[in-house]
Amino acid sequence: MSNARQQVAETRKTNFRVMAGSLSGSTIEWYDFFLYATASALIFNEQFFPTDDPYISQMLAYLTLALTFFIRPLGGIVFSHFGDRVGRKVTLVATLTMMGVATVAIGLLPTYDQVGVLAPILLIVCRIIQGLAIGGEWGGALLLAYEYAPPKKRGLFGSVPQMGITIGMLLASAAFAVMAAFGTEFLTTWGWRIPFIASIVLVAVGLWIRGGLGETPHFKAAKESGSIPKLPLAETLKYHWRAVLVAVGVKVVETAPFYIFATFVVSYATGTLNYNQSSALNAVSLGAALSTLLIPVMGAFSDRVGRFKVYFAGAVAIALFAFPFFMLLDLQQNWALFAAVVIGLGVVWPPVTGTLGTLCSEIFSARVRYTGVTLGYQIGAALAGGTAPLIATWLLHEFDGVWLPIALYLVLTAAISLIAVLFAPAIAKREAAKEPMISDAPASVGGAAS
Repeated sequence: MSNARQQVAETRKTNFRVMAGSLSGSTIEWYDFFLYATASALIFNEQFFPTDDPYISQMLAYLTLALTFFIRPLGGIVFSHFGDRVGRKVTLVATLTMMGVATVAIGLLPTYDQVGVLAPILLIVCRIIQGLAIGGEWGGALLLAYEYAPPKKRGLFGSVPQMGITIGMLLASAAFAVMAAFGTEFLTTWGWRIPFIASIVLVAVGLWIRGGLGETPHFKAAKESGSIPKLPLAETLKYHWRAVLVAVGVKVVETAPFYIFATFVVSYATGTLNYNQSSALNAVSLGAALSTLLIPVMGAFSDRVGRFKVYFAGAVAIALFAFPFFMLLDLQQNWALFAAVVIGLGVVWPPVTGTLGTLCSEIFSARVRYTGVTLGYQIGAALAGGTAPLIATWLLHEFDGVWLPIALYLVLTAAISLIAVLFAPAIAKREAAKEPMISDAPASVGGAAS
């Protein structure tokens, strides 16, 4: 009996370490992203890209921010190859180390006034390294959780990496808020560096947690069966291209509305509707906090009623809320601003993002899963995430401040993802049937209840 208890305790300890290891990498990834986004708006335009025209300086700073979206797919291709060939753990340690070194290095870079044009060159090099690492990090973090998860808890485990999005956002916002509290001069001289350098603590914790884990059971089974492909990318594109398209499609409604609800809304609310900036930022923070709590709830709920049903309901909810979101903002009342952002970011978005990772994992077999989920995620992010704020801003300008086209754009993203997810259950069943060597392979996207 004591051995049984000890085994249960060891399993719980491993499960906790798996979820912590998965969450740490995802959190660091998004902490870096939002940290850099804030610094691009407040710091880098003057300290790394000074010109006679402030607009040009700002655009150059934002260009380095956008650079990541184009580098991430390349990083995904490189690291997913090793993830499917060598193993998940080794690849995750490499991506987390690269990301940590590059982030800390940004906090130590000399400015343009100190070394001239070398400063922006070094910043871009660090950003490229970050982009390459981030491209491979998400897929690995997801598979660390998914492939260790008990069969009946894959939805919960697969939702954990998604919590890193909102946790990273909250940590980055808090870090800059603390630095800003010491005054503008401190923030623009030395204060901005501290959050970047402090990320080494998160990286160290993440590496320590992951260092205590072995290779995932799914990868071990695939390796022992001798089914590991020599070129995972070639096999994925040749035999699993339909699943890649589905993964890209289901990513669209997860990423584009997020950037509308969490980033575009700040400039729209403050620039067009004259809301107070602190109110807009506080609304986003509250929405992110609620979302952090609901993401694992939605993941666990999908284990009971099915991934497909929860994701489908979330995508429909986003489409239905597209118009009320802007109607609430138009009231120009603080309560309406908070209601719009909190409902959008904290209520209708979690069902989609909380199930996305597990849903994508279940449509690829273990032999190419790292490559498949990474391709789908990063291509979808590049197409929808990197362009969403630009498209929304362009639509607002072209239609003289009318928000109707942006709402229709949100509906379109939902429609694309709803069509894509319709193909997911059949693909998942087909992939599961190919993998008899993995005894707990997923039977369907819907889980036990589908």
